[in-house]
Amino acid sequence: MNRPAPITGPTRSEAASRGRAIRVMIVDDSLVARTVLSRIIESAPDCEIVAKATTGEMAIARLGETSVDVILLDLEMPGMGGIGALPKILELANGGQVLVVSSLTAEGAEHTLAALSMGAADTLLKPRAGQFDADYGRALLAKIRALAGPSGTPDPGLGRPPPAALRRSLPREDPQVLAIGASTGGIHALCLLLGALPKAFNLPILVVQHLPESFMGTLARQLAAASNRPAVVAVAGTVAEQGRIHVAPGDGHMILRREGARLVTGIARHAVPSGCTPSVDPLFESLADVVGGRAIGVVLSGMGRDGVDELKGLKNVGAITVAQDESSSVVHGMPGEAIQIGAALHVLSPQAIAATLMAMAADRSAPDQSRNIQPGTDLKSY
Repeated sequence: MNRPAPITGPTRSEAASRGRAIRVMIVDDSLVARTVLSRIIESAPDCEIVAKATTGEMAIARLGETSVDVILLDLEMPGMGGIGALPKILELANGGQVLVVSSLTAEGAEHTLAALSMGAADTLLKPRAGQFDADYGRALLAKIRALAGPSGTPDPGLGRPPPAALRRSLPREDPQVLAIGASTGGIHALCLLLGALPKAFNLPILVVQHLPESFMGTLARQLAAASNRPAVVAVAGTVAEQGRIHVAPGDGHMILRREGARLVTGIARHAVPSGCTPSVDPLFESLADVVGGRAIGVVLSGMGRDGVDELKGLKNVGAITVAQDESSSVVHGMPGEAIQIGAALHVLSPQAIAATLMAMAADRSAPDQSRNIQPGTDLKSY
């Protein structure tokens, strides 16, 4: 078994200046995996392992004894397994985030995406023995720090107050398409938003979620089940049909273009600043060009700032723009950055986003088409 190469990160003094270390629990029945993951985590001065477990049942018991910030969870274990234990783990974690680290994440997308839709925050492939190199260690620690939020390396979007009030402005013309971008924590948010969106909302829905290509078919099926509407993985020339969800493929960026009276998807493969494939930026940029202010752009939970600048571009051409609020986000990087640069007209939870979209549709004929909404407003009275 190869020892992981040294991984650079915060020094002990830098970690100490931010407060306590990130508390990590490892749940895996493989001794090799527990040992290697432990060495990676223990090499980081801002992280500490506070518990280990070899079954889901043991993880539940450990959570009753100690608090954690991040749980590394294998899915394939004896007994109830990771999937079976996940609901109770989330209940007992008291805000701690679950990172699925499992060999099933390559070929078992159904299991992994089921865990993510249930509330696990993110996923990372567990490589074979001998493949735990420095790059893998850096990726693991980056995800742990992002999920820990202020306890570790601060996420760029955290700790920034949203605007005091957000002007609710209806577009001059009816919207033609809803586009959503998401990353870490986004699958759970997508399921909440789309599940709360009534069938009466019949715009084409375009979704960009940061995931590998092999996951996208499964993601489409899960979103279809969560929303009770059809969902497909988009290819070049897919017609953006009303009432249907169109998921970006994992090997390119989904864009929108016009063919006569129809809106159809295209696939672009150029490099983007975020380095993500698929990226949200090309979709939002194409929306601004093709439908202008007749679009709705939404940025949900995620690391980094993919989609942020082009969301501002959508706002500038008169589109409705929305960012997920901090309290409901697993990682507030993407929506937090959107708020910071003034790209979001609305800052809401996923369920409130759904309520707002339906309220906008219902209010188009109302005399008063401009109201102030405070972030987090309960929209059930609208």
